[in-house]
Amino acid sequence: MSSAEDLDYPQIILQYSSGFLVSKVMFTACELGVFDLLLESGEPLSSDAIAAHLGTSTTGMERLLDACVGLKLLAVELTQERALYRNTEISNIYLTKSSPKSQYHIMMYYSNTVYLCWHYLADAVREGRNQYERAFGISSKDPFGAMYRSEEEMLKFMAGQNSIWRICGRDVLAAFDLSPFRQICDLGGGGGALAQECVSLYPNSMVTIYDLPKVVQVAKEQFIPPEEHRITFHEGDFFNDSIPEAELYILSKILHDWDDDKCRQLLTKVHKFCKPGGGVLLVESLLNEDKSGPLETQLYSMNMLVQTEGEERTAAAYSKLLEAAGFGEVEVKRTGKLYDAVLGRK
Repeated sequence: MSSAEDLDYPQIILQYSSGFLVSKVMFTACELGVFDLLLESGEPLSSDAIAAHLGTSTTGMERLLDACVGLKLLAVELTQERALYRNTEISNIYLTKSSPKSQYHIMMYYSNTVYLCWHYLADAVREGRNQYERAFGISSKDPFGAMYRSEEEMLKFMAGQNSIWRICGRDVLAAFDLSPFRQICDLGGGGGALAQECVSLYPNSMVTIYDLPKVVQVAKEQFIPPEEHRITFHEGDFFNDSIPEAELYILSKILHDWDDDKCRQLLTKVHKFCKPGGGVLLVESLLNEDKSGPLETQLYSMNMLVQTEGEERTAAAYSKLLEAAGFGEVEVKRTGKLYDAVLGRK
């Protein structure tokens, strides 16, 4: 319930109304290279120096830097002559391109693609479908045709997904002991960051990344080093083509893209090709059964409406889909982070 103080002055409403401003400040500082410059400089810099290096106006840059200070993405030191800015530790780790845990690519995907789709959120709610047609003039009937509308867009999406798995991948793969499964197929494995985490955590495993031919080509060229022999590739469309036999299938952020019918169709195929005693690991952001949250997952579900044919689901909903496809002994592990794990066995 709202307190009397909240009703007298609606602080939370005002914070919500400016939420998109916060996102855009962070996205813009990433896009312009503010965090990268400050990391490379090795010393605090003035707003004039940063503006000169990055080719921006001095007034615009000073305001951007001050907003980043307010967001605790930068720190400022006032001297007698000027203000000097430096990265905070969290920005060095997560917002610089060179960091192993960089979230730069997912930031750029949100800023340049997701943000534009969300301009049409009201239309998505009215119509119950994604908004690629309004946002980009591309048919909404094929969500991934829209997401992969150019090689540049596909590369941005794949790099963005990889950045997520660099900070969340190990948790979801360690939620259950997957060491008994030696032959693993990562369906829709994209850029392969989760597969890399898997062979790192389970060095006796072999992982096959299954994805569309153009995705596999980019993954081979851009993301998976040729000397990594524990990761192989298989080209195909998992709805229309056969899939390779495996002991364990990983579906990470796959089912949330599709409606229940397509999820059942895919899981039934997985069950058919899965070896006896094998299983399937679903990696998804789980909604609470009582619809109370988590807020991040509820917002992701809105994003699924704006961008895909799917939705985020509860653990019970995923269990029901697995059982309908023939899987049993379904277990759920929440990681306490963005993504959780659901394991079903054949």
